[in-house]
Amino acid sequence: MKQTMKEKPLEERPYEKCLEFGAGSLSDAELLAVIIRSGSRDADAVEVARRILALPGNPPGLLALHHHTIQELTQLPGIGTIKAVQLQCIAELARRMAKTAPTEALNMEPHAIAMHFMEDIRHKEREEMRVVMFNNRGQYIHDAVLFQGTVNSALASPREIYLEALKYQAVNIVLIHNHPSGDPEPSREDILITRRIQGAGQMLGINLVDHIIIGDLSYTSMKERGVL
Repeated sequence: MKQTMKEKPLEERPYEKCLEFGAGSLSDAELLAVIIRSGSRDADAVEVARRILALPGNPPGLLALHHHTIQELTQLPGIGTIKAVQLQCIAELARRMAKTAPTEALNMEPHAIAMHFMEDIRHKEREEMRVVMFNNRGQYIHDAVLFQGTVNSALASPREIYLEALKYQAVNIVLIHNHPSGDPEPSREDILITRRIQGAGQMLGINLVDHIIIGDLSYTSMKERGVL
């Protein structure tokens, strides 16, 4: 017979374990079990949580919650629509908490920009290019998504980039885009795009400070590479 949660020893009961030892003592499955609260007929909440973490995904485990749809989650016994929505909201909360640095304090240093936007775009399954705009003192003005899909020379039009910069009277800009593969190594196309956009900006008096490629918890700065 299936053992109920109350019949299990303290160390196997997530709520009690958290009260006794703190949330940091819980495994990934136990943390999810606290959120989903109950399991199914043949599995308690911890086992259902383990099944969620075992769902196929790239990346696997907790990070896959950013990619699993509500329809995929509700295929698991014990997960209904409400629990699936809760899990997606937890993933979004985690993303926003990881991005808590005030935008006003954002500067043009590659690490600062990469860390600020990392959680926004590293999980995306398609490439996305953004322009981050600064004034002549290097103070943040605004950022905008310009292109989605494969970022190539035909799509990444300097005209669209600099129209956005001119709209906000930006003097300095940084481009940032993601590689869904997780590898931030710039392609030949990435380098060609960067130099083409830099040349157009010089004619307008707008400085392309950097082009940063985001991978999975990693990044490459074209400025640091010497491309700019």
